[in-house]
Amino acid sequence: MSSPNQRHVLSALVQNVPGVLAHISGMLASRGFNIDSLAVGETENPALSRMTFVVVGDDRVLEQVGKQLEKIVTVVEVLDVSSQDYVERDLLLLKVAAAPGGKRAEIRELVDIFRGKIVDVGPEEVMIEISGRENKVQAFIERVRPYGITELVRTGRIAMVRSEDMSGKVNSGGIKAVSA
Repeated sequence: MSSPNQRHVLSALVQNVPGVLAHISGMLASRGFNIDSLAVGETENPALSRMTFVVVGDDRVLEQVGKQLEKIVTVVEVLDVSSQDYVERDLLLLKVAAAPGGKRAEIRELVDIFRGKIVDVGPEEVMIEISGRENKVQAFIERVRPYGITELVRTGRIAMVRSEDMSGKVNSGGIKAVSA
């Protein structure tokens, strides 16, 4: 039995047509499922998009979300990525107060420690880009908060199941797939 607060990373391959995002997010909302994170983008096939979203709940919630997605005509396939060995990334852009001098140097050092980049420098603030797992991005936010975050924007989570190992097996077992 899974925890009621378990985070499930789902990846839905959908037809790249107008209204798919609204249809899926509306369906989930109307049934009381909250989307914790969402990212959508075209795939290697321009006719398809990949929606990666995070829902929180137990296995029953995951099963119900899968059943609801199964009913949508434009959904081609759904994967429970979090049940696999996978790589995930979040992208963060943030502006932080950083007047020239000591504080700016401290911020630059934090950016280096978190393997980020300063992508813009203004007279009194810098814009920083950080990517990585959600906990890394969140830890960076907490470390720079005392300096004064003036603006912050994040992507939704993106995730991809790792490649097969040398024996031809998927690294962590079978894939739960729902095809419409």
